[in-house]
Amino acid sequence: MSQTQDAEVEKARIVLGLLESVERDRAVSQRRLAADLGIALGLVNAYLKRCIKKGWVKVSEAPARRYAYYLTPHGFAEKSRLTVEFLSYSFSFFRAARADCAEALASARARGCRRIVLAGASDLAEIATICALEHGIEIVGVVDPAAQGDRFLSLPILPSLEHAVERSDGVLLTDLKAPADVMQRCIERFGSERVFVPAMLTGRLRHAAERVAQTEPAA
Repeated sequence: MSQTQDAEVEKARIVLGLLESVERDRAVSQRRLAADLGIALGLVNAYLKRCIKKGWVKVSEAPARRYAYYLTPHGFAEKSRLTVEFLSYSFSFFRAARADCAEALASARARGCRRIVLAGASDLAEIATICALEHGIEIVGVVDPAAQGDRFLSLPILPSLEHAVERSDGVLLTDLKAPADVMQRCIERFGSERVFVPAMLTGRLRHAAERVAQTEPAA
């Protein structure tokens, strides 16, 4: 999936989350919405205005200078549409990610790598843990500086790739936010022969490389 498609999926995720939150609690605050959706407060305000303009949400004043939000019939219809769309996307993503992770892990095993660390806590990393069991590969941990807590699923969060090198034979790229940057760091620590990349990320890596090439000054 391209970065443009990623951006569209993220926008749809925010809108769906916002509509679901408003449906659950009409008095939900924008600050609470920001926390629940994991986005900035100003972005919540922008998305609410968009939903109101589209006719999906209505707003009315409530006591103590607060506001109450209501889903309109169009809002309920849009929430249902987005829910179906996300179920379809989730199934397609799982099917593609599972096949790609299986291929990458088979390559790792063929090179003698049996203890693998994941670079990036993500949906792709969750699927990789399932595939690892099927291929007789042990996932020893996940490296992701932005991860919350000290565990991802049942796996320990490792503080850095330096710690990962000591525990593993190779690394599987599972970062979905900045895979090109993470891959470069993985290569620096593990060497290119021990870095394995699911096919679905190769397009993003190629796009990132082309973008860098375009911004570099001509010799």
